[in-house]
Amino acid sequence: MTSNGNAKAILARKHWVFDLDGTLTLPVHDFSVIRNALGVPQGTDILGYLASLDASEGQPLQDKLNDIETGLLARIEPAPGLLPLIETLNRRGARIGILTRNTRDIALKTIERLGIGDYFQKECILGRDDTPPKPDPEGLFRLSVRWATAPVDMVMVGDYLFDLQTGRNAGAATIHVDRTRIFPWPELTDIGVGTLKELLDLMPA
Repeated sequence: MTSNGNAKAILARKHWVFDLDGTLTLPVHDFSVIRNALGVPQGTDILGYLASLDASEGQPLQDKLNDIETGLLARIEPAPGLLPLIETLNRRGARIGILTRNTRDIALKTIERLGIGDYFQKECILGRDDTPPKPDPEGLFRLSVRWATAPVDMVMVGDYLFDLQTGRNAGAATIHVDRTRIFPWPELTDIGVGTLKELLDLMPA
């Protein structure tokens, strides 16, 4: 599925930013369970809710969230096509980064577990403690400055609404990785694929 006739030009870009959980990995987060564990109302954004609390109440819950996410590391598995896609971007001389609502520490441990740690510069991995969480576009703006490029020349790849909103808010192209192939946000999606392998197959030679 492509909603932008300029897909070929988008795929040829040299600055790529990826969401982490559910995009580079197979999904392991059950957000309903996490909300219950933290006492976050169902349907409420977890990070937004925790940020709304004062420090005495919010920090223990932030710590508990970190513990939950650390515990999920043992279940991390790469998304199909991950390594070939990253290797292809590397061969093309692309700059690649990660913008995640997780912490940078957990993100670093995740990419090591996935076997792709050597392809990413640590400074190009931004977590919720480094920049306002998605859908705020600040993370993309920071990476654009580091890479001396404009957001309009970047690509944001993710599996969820916040990723696509972040790309749109920054002026970057968006790629939605949707395993269901429903693609519920076409107005925010330039290119839609079911897997990273499908994305790789679309890449120009």
